[in-house]
Amino acid sequence: MNKIVFSALAALALLAFQANVHAHQDPEQAGYIAVDGGRIWYRINGLKHVGKTPAIIMMHGGPGGTHRGNMPYVALSDTYPVILYDQLGSGNSERPGDQKNWNVKRFVDEIDHIRQALDLDEVIIAGHSWGGSLSAEYASRNPQGLKAAILSSPLISTQQWNKDNQEWVDELPKEAQATLKKNNFAGSLEDPEFRAAVELFYSRHMCRTDPCNTTSYRDDGPSGNDEMYETMWGVTDFNGYGTLKDYDITDQLKDINVPSLVICGEFDEARPRTCRRYADMIKDATTVIVPDAGHATMSANESMYMEAVRTFLDKTLK
Repeated sequence: MNKIVFSALAALALLAFQANVHAHQDPEQAGYIAVDGGRIWYRINGLKHVGKTPAIIMMHGGPGGTHRGNMPYVALSDTYPVILYDQLGSGNSERPGDQKNWNVKRFVDEIDHIRQALDLDEVIIAGHSWGGSLSAEYASRNPQGLKAAILSSPLISTQQWNKDNQEWVDELPKEAQATLKKNNFAGSLEDPEFRAAVELFYSRHMCRTDPCNTTSYRDDGPSGNDEMYETMWGVTDFNGYGTLKDYDITDQLKDINVPSLVICGEFDEARPRTCRRYADMIKDATTVIVPDAGHATMSANESMYMEAVRTFLDKTLK
């Protein structure tokens, strides 16, 4: 896993996993947008489609990740305006360092600020992992102009997430299980024994390629926010015990009224059976499981992942 396992953000945040033709594609427009608490940085491609097709707003994982892991979505700018951005406190966005900003509602409200600043009447909301939480939150509000929602390996319930991943942990070798349990799943990644057990888990359920391809993340690019990640979530992907420990929007899924895509990996930390159950709670949802993929679904099979997204959107918006 190399540098992936050495950062808490590298798991849920998905800083970047896949080298692809869009990994370093420059934005057609970029800048800052004022939100509650500061300014966030955004980038957009597909400007010629603004006002003609709904704009895709894609949200990164974390909390505390960056837009870099979502670069494959730029491929859709041949048909749709595609907006990627860094949430307040990470990446290129301002970092006021005030933890009162680290709450779900304020992060969801960033979407409306983006829409207002860029004058986006019709949008498709999308997000991976923690970004999937924000996508589900926003879609459940059914705002005017929302045309579709993409929930990619979403965090919907922390309790369910922890339960699902405990079952994945139970399939690890006994020695790795013992190490993780001894540390209550919250040890230090500086501890070689604990780090090795975490790395083994990630090799099965985060990024299953060997080595995990992180070359789309430039060393001079935006960095994530480890403090935010550990405060809101924890040290590892598979045990959330931070301020999101009681997070659960399962009951809000029934309020989503737009066509939705729930997509995850076969061995994802967002387990397929759970994602299917979530999809069943949404009035009009399609489920796609990426074979032999962990939580880094775009890294595992970017072409299949993006084709599934494009097919869903083409069918939904025809």
